[in-house]
Amino acid sequence: MNWWKPLAALSVALVTFVAVGGLVGLAAAVLGSLAALAVVGLLVVAVLAASKWGSAPNRWLSTPYWGR
Repeated sequence: MNWWKPLAALSVALVTFVAVGGLVGLAAAVLGSLAALAVVGLLVVAVLAASKWGSAPNRWLSTPYWGR
């Protein structure tokens, strides 16, 4: 029997439980404070803007010679 599979499943379940509990606690703290809610909103906007900016094609690297 592979002894590490139940141990791995237990580890994943424990990490998931801790992560979900942390997120629930963070959400409760953020929803109770207007300043924290504003900071989270700014972080979401910054992450979305950075991902949009990072996914745009680089015009300096687009040459007709590389398309062949």
